[in-house]
Amino acid sequence: MVEIWQGLQSAFWLIATLDADLVEITLRSLQVTLTAVLIACALGMPLGTFLAIQRFRYRRPVIAVLNALMGLPPVVVGLIVYLFLSRSGPFGALNLLFTPTAMIIAQIIIVTPLVASIAHQAVRELWSDYHDLLLSLNATKRQRMLTLLFDARRALLTAALAGFGRAIGEVGAVMIVGGNIDHVSRILTTAIALETSKGNFALALGLGFILIGLAIAVNVAIHALSRTERESIW
Repeated sequence: MVEIWQGLQSAFWLIATLDADLVEITLRSLQVTLTAVLIACALGMPLGTFLAIQRFRYRRPVIAVLNALMGLPPVVVGLIVYLFLSRSGPFGALNLLFTPTAMIIAQIIIVTPLVASIAHQAVRELWSDYHDLLLSLNATKRQRMLTLLFDARRALLTAALAGFGRAIGEVGAVMIVGGNIDHVSRILTTAIALETSKGNFALALGLGFILIGLAIAVNVAIHALSRTERESIW
C-alpha cells in the first residue's frame, strides 16, 4: 500500500513539473493520433456520405463489410501493416517500419471504418429529409454531399471524437508496427506497458493519468455535442 501511495505521489509530481519524458511521450502520442484521425476523417466522412446517398448494386454488402470492420482486432491490423512494411513486403523499400508513420497507417485503418459508419448513419437520416429538395434544385452529386456533410457537422464531429478516443487508447497495432522505441515511436499506451513491466510505476501512473484525462475529455465532448444536437432538434 505504501508503494502504491508513493507511486501516486511521484506520478502527480511528474505531471506537475512537466517531466521531459512524460511531455515527449504525450506529444508524440497526440501527434500520431491526431494525424491518423484527420486522415481517417478525410477518407471516412466522404465514404459514409457517398454510401448514404448513392444507390448501386453491391451497396448493402459494402455497408455490411464497413460495419464489420469496426470490430477488426487491432493486433490483426498491426500484423497486416507489419507484413506490408517489412523488408520482404511490397513497401519494405520505404523503410517505414518502426516509425511514427507506420503507427499512423495502422491507426488510420482502425479508425476509418468507425468514422465512415457513424457518418453514414448520420447522413442517411438527413438524406431522407433533403432528398426531394436537393433533387428539385438539380444539385449535383458533389453539391449534395457537401450540403449533407455541412448539416451533419455535429454528428461528424462526434464521429471524429469517437475515432480519437479509440486511437489514443490503442496499443496492440502500434506496438507491432512501432516497436516502442525510445525517443522515436514510444507513445502513451506502449510506454505504460513498458514502464509497468520495468516496475517504474511513477512514470506509468503519470502516463496513465494523462491517458485517462484525454479519454474523459473526449467522452465529455461527445456527450455535450450529443446533448446540443438533441436540444437543437427539439
